[in-house]
Amino acid sequence: MAIKPVSLEQFHEEAGNIYEAIIVAAKRSRQLHDEIKIELNQRLETIKQLSATPEAEEDVETTITNPDQLKISLEFEKRAKVTETALIDVMAHKVEFRRKSDEPPAEA
Repeated sequence: MAIKPVSLEQFHEEAGNIYEAIIVAAKRSRQLHDEIKIELNQRLETIKQLSATPEAEEDVETTITNPDQLKISLEFEKRAKVTETALIDVMAHKVEFRRKSDEPPAEA
């Protein structure tokens, strides 16, 4: 897959403080990755449940590639990378964030 360079000047113009924007993009990237991981595991789990047989559990040494599992894996590989999506979200102002210093102090 080709690498898509990001213009730091354009990123700086859209985000204001480039360092904050990078942190926000990294956190957004982790959120997207976790969501995709959960979705992938759910879809693979349903396939495992449908194809689970007692004989298959006993024969662990022989691994047979399930075509449905392969299809789902390839579908997820074709998706846009989460870092790219996170950068686009930050540059398009789709991500809302605040600094810890902006939060009101906790009442005791």
